[in-house]
Amino acid sequence: MLAALLLRGGRLVSHEQLIDGVWGDQPPPTGRRVLPSYVYALRRALDVPGAGRDRSVIRGGSGGYRFTAPVRLDTARLTELAMGTGGLLDAGDTSGALAAAEQGLRLFRGEPLAGLPGPYALGERQRLLIKRRSLQQQRLECLLQLGRGSEVLADLASPEAAHPLDEPVLALRIRALYGTGRQGEALAAYEGLRRRLREELGAAPSAALRDLHAAVLRHDDTAVLGGSATAGGSAFPDAAPASKASTAAASRRPRASPVSAQARPLRTVNELPGNAGKLIGRLAEVAALTAPALHDAVTVATVDGPAGVGKTSLLVHAAWTLRPQHPDGVLFLDLLTHHSPAGDRPLTKRLLQRLLRTLGTADADVPQDRDDLIAAWRDATSGLRLLLVLDDVGSAAQVRPLLPAGPGSHVLVAGRRRLTGLDADRCVTLEPLPTTDSIGLLRRLIGEARTDAAPEAVADLARLCGGLPLALRIAGARLQHRPSWSPAHLAARMAREERRLGELSAGDRSVEAAFHMSYEQLRPARQRAFRLLGHAPTPEFDAWTPAVMLGLGVDEAEIILEELYDASLVLQPGPGRYRLHDLVRVHARKLADALPEETAQARRQVLELYVQAGRLTGDDGRASDGDPQRFDSARDAARWLDKAGADLADVPRYAAAHGEDVLATQLAVALRDYFLHHDRYDEGRTALTTALRAAERSGDPALRVLTAVSLGLLDYQQGRHAPGGDWFRQALKCARENGDESMAALPLTGLAIQDYLQGRYDTVTATMDEVLPVLKRADDEWGVSLALALRSMSRFMQGEVLTSFADARAALAAAERNGRPIPVSQRLVSLADGHAALGDRAEARAVLLRSEALLREAGDALLLALTLTRLGSVAEDLAEAQLRHRQALALHAGISRRSEPHRTRLEMEIRRRLGQSYAAAGARARARREFRTALAVERAAEHPELQEKLRAALAEVDRE
Repeated sequence: MLAALLLRGGRLVSHEQLIDGVWGDQPPPTGRRVLPSYVYALRRALDVPGAGRDRSVIRGGSGGYRFTAPVRLDTARLTELAMGTGGLLDAGDTSGALAAAEQGLRLFRGEPLAGLPGPYALGERQRLLIKRRSLQQQRLECLLQLGRGSEVLADLASPEAAHPLDEPVLALRIRALYGTGRQGEALAAYEGLRRRLREELGAAPSAALRDLHAAVLRHDDTAVLGGSATAGGSAFPDAAPASKASTAAASRRPRASPVSAQARPLRTVNELPGNAGKLIGRLAEVAALTAPALHDAVTVATVDGPAGVGKTSLLVHAAWTLRPQHPDGVLFLDLLTHHSPAGDRPLTKRLLQRLLRTLGTADADVPQDRDDLIAAWRDATSGLRLLLVLDDVGSAAQVRPLLPAGPGSHVLVAGRRRLTGLDADRCVTLEPLPTTDSIGLLRRLIGEARTDAAPEAVADLARLCGGLPLALRIAGARLQHRPSWSPAHLAARMAREERRLGELSAGDRSVEAAFHMSYEQLRPARQRAFRLLGHAPTPEFDAWTPAVMLGLGVDEAEIILEELYDASLVLQPGPGRYRLHDLVRVHARKLADALPEETAQARRQVLELYVQAGRLTGDDGRASDGDPQRFDSARDAARWLDKAGADLADVPRYAAAHGEDVLATQLAVALRDYFLHHDRYDEGRTALTTALRAAERSGDPALRVLTAVSLGLLDYQQGRHAPGGDWFRQALKCARENGDESMAALPLTGLAIQDYLQGRYDTVTATMDEVLPVLKRADDEWGVSLALALRSMSRFMQGEVLTSFADARAALAAAERNGRPIPVSQRLVSLADGHAALGDRAEARAVLLRSEALLREAGDALLLALTLTRLGSVAEDLAEAQLRHRQALALHAGISRRSEPHRTRLEMEIRRRLGQSYAAAGARARARREFRTALAVERAAEHPELQEKLRAALAEVDRE
């Protein structure tokens, strides 16, 4: 009884389940009244003295018991290792898969649950033995792929590995023999199995094994030894299924069936439900399910997808299409995995008994033993062409015993979980309907007149239903039965997220209930992951998001995501990327909101991850104090942010909407430079505008100053100097009102940039003299570097070349201490200008080459183009000069127009310098063309000082 409670992972186990699982067909005469005495004994042995029922490790209620204390089970570890082995194999990490498989096998100590009586223990024992067998085969597959075929043969020579009719094992043996140079023995092994199958079962080897035999004959090393998908190892899950000509008698000779298919009178049946209504869309899916079947084997096709996506409708439609091809009958079974309590679901024994009776087997001839039932079913179907339809399936283990044996038979399987352990010929994953088909379904339900009268409202309704046929049908039904309601009225009711699922309920149909059934099938740890994913800050995410929210490693989080994907609770739009369906996300959030403390903590953790990534990609070098570094480098963090795409700008808004004003502000400021360097100015402005309101709500003046400074820098980058200055003045006012001189340093630096642009160089120098000591005391190397660079440029413009050069060197040193590549490159370019002004072209070239190397790594195209054209101006010869300028022009062509006004100014500058190199080489016509092209650039009038230089250069060429 303890095992029956523990192995269910803390879930409530009903009295009926315990009686059936522990005593099976011979329950105690007192029925469920015997249970309290067992529970009392367990509590006495396990509870802390004086715990009482409320604090007992076993709690009662709702017609059952649950084990509530935290327990570490090696079965859970086994499941993780088994999944990890398969995942590593699929990813090509054969050594890692081998280590995981061997670690899983070391968990076994002889027979699992040895000595425990009862059907539940027996079922768990068989399940664990199947899992061990699967791991053993995966381990051998790894050894094969690693070229260790002799070890495979040694393992297969052991008595426990001797299964004369087990095709997966034989496939591994054939491949190992071939890999060790024993082709003749490999062919003899195949021939021996073929003969035994014919003599003992009247069957032939499977198509997969025949393909392997052919590959051995033609010496096809890739097909035989390369982890072949057609031959062995991982291509044969747990045990060879009965769908391939009954070769799965797996490791034993089948018991004699009491029923002879030839002697038994058959009756042709059709158990299909009515094919109600026309199927909307799904043409490709129907074509895949109804494609011509195999004539010499059983064809198995699976359909998976989330709750409400229309799996049953598709399955029934495809079955009616296939019905004429199966003259011996069409059988339909609903396995009720998600539509009834576990104790009420039909067991394999009852399903097989029902199938045999449906085919006409007399009650007296239907076996009671499970193994005899499987043998009888295969015997009864060996000469038939049947269509078997299995709906609401939960696992491959449910399907395997039910597969008929007759060649030409067809099996259609549907369930929410992906049946990766089933040897299926065709697999269809059902996605939500596209918008056009969703509108078409609503049109059919509510009529053309109401649809055409409000096409935009109907489109909104289709969008709010997320393309789920169940949701669309419920919405249509509500409109059918409420003639006074318009589509716009229902869409307005559904627009509020907290009401949406409530509106999608009609009679005994409910979208939320359908989702919750899938949720209840999960283990508690997976339930927690699903809940928290409802609060992922972006619709699409990778394994980092749940890893941080759950406090796990990325690999562990990815295993959880893949399990949720297999359960059709998350979608996978691309490799390593996941998302929740819109309605599923609403349900997950509702579940998460019932546990506010857990949810708030996870939300803060994932928002802090975004802050850390933003700070790593920023220019000011700030880090997340005390937080573990999740990214290896700034480039790694930038790539992670890239994957968020357009959703990134909404993350601060998400934080603010959930009361995290400080994090919302920190995040927008941290992302400022990332948005600037990627020309995503509108998104940066959206994030910072959200942050400004959040900073005001927070009451923290430092956050208000930082946000206003960031908005000012954004305006400056876009050439909007007047509004940028307004932001800096607003920040300065806030800082001075709070009497914080360090807070005022950055706004003063920002205003000095405006003074520089307006030619007020004395003012710039004086302001920088004022702020530099403050910035140094604050240990703000980025601010110090910027202030020194401004003072250097102002002194240069005033003709103070030597002091300017000294400031440029100091600015570079501060940028290097800060450690961010783009500020370092900016200072290198300024220093190179100083070297050139002092006539030291070789030193200028060396400095610019260093800047080029940094920028090619950092990826700032605009600054790299500027560096390349300056390299052209200090090149060692004219050929190199022209090459560098042309490289700069080629790079410029790929720069977004959103980089204005810098993009236009840069093109004019590159063409001016290229024209000068042509003029120096005597190519006056080419020089003239570059100068004129530069003057004709769109928006060139915004840069009058460059226009003046270009006209002077053109006049000089014309004079020559």
